[in-house]
Amino acid sequence: MILSVSRRTDVPNYYSDWFINRVKEGCLYVRNPMNSHQISRIHCSPEAVDCIVFWTKNPANMLDKLDSLGDYIYYFQFTLTGYGRDMEPNLPDKRAKLIPTFRKLSEKIGTERVIWRYDPILLSPRYTMDYHLKAFAEIADNLTGYTERVVISFIDLYAKTQRNARELAIRQPTNEEMNDLAARMARIAAEHNLRIETCAEQIGLEAAGVSHGSCIDKKLIERLTGCKISGEKDKNQRKECGCLESVEVGTYNTCLNGCKYCYANHNAAQVKERAGQYDPNAPLLCGSIDPGDKITDRKVKSLRDTQCSLFD
Repeated sequence: MILSVSRRTDVPNYYSDWFINRVKEGCLYVRNPMNSHQISRIHCSPEAVDCIVFWTKNPANMLDKLDSLGDYIYYFQFTLTGYGRDMEPNLPDKRAKLIPTFRKLSEKIGTERVIWRYDPILLSPRYTMDYHLKAFAEIADNLTGYTERVVISFIDLYAKTQRNARELAIRQPTNEEMNDLAARMARIAAEHNLRIETCAEQIGLEAAGVSHGSCIDKKLIERLTGCKISGEKDKNQRKECGCLESVEVGTYNTCLNGCKYCYANHNAAQVKERAGQYDPNAPLLCGSIDPGDKITDRKVKSLRDTQCSLFD
């Protein structure tokens, strides 16, 4: 089983105590977002968990807790963009805080286990193509030697995104702009010895030097575990997504980063209410068990080939 921690919220930034407590207890609960009275109990012992994939914009709160994960294989998807606080209001300064945090994490766990994400890419009167290229180049220069890969994607303007960012006049890049940006970013990445990939993009950018990638990456997990990994494409993700199947542990409407382009938050009021229910010792993230809830043990198993070999 692969644990996704989490596409729905920034667990390393805000809820790391909860997750570490769940690991120590050996199980956690996840409420089904499609049926609020269904709760899965997920057993997360090192024998069942092949890899943990963390998604974050600021893992500083995790740095002193990583020793608690000594029996687990894991890596980080670390989103680091050039946006200001008009777009990402609750993140610390990129130059002063986040780039040093990226470096510290890389030094602690290795360059192959910290993947830089520059996404989602959107355009606006402030965030022009030239702006993105300058920001991308500066961040790449600062992360040289601290990561092996950069992932880019272009924004999908869901209704909630348009509502939450109405005053910022954002838009999706055209196909021509995507190709142009991708080609120029690919050249910058190559100059910094970075492999560049896209995340869940329908458009093919191979001619621009950018391949389709997988955030929950079977090849990387095999590299980290030293084992062949079975498993299928994640059927719960978009058809363009190349991720391996995983178990998601997060909760929607709990991320306090406040990013205007976020697809996982409905509105600020709901986030404030739900995040206010956070208890680091509870089995469920930002919620409690209600009388009408049905708790079911989710069947999980290792995806590792039992014939592990470092020489395959």
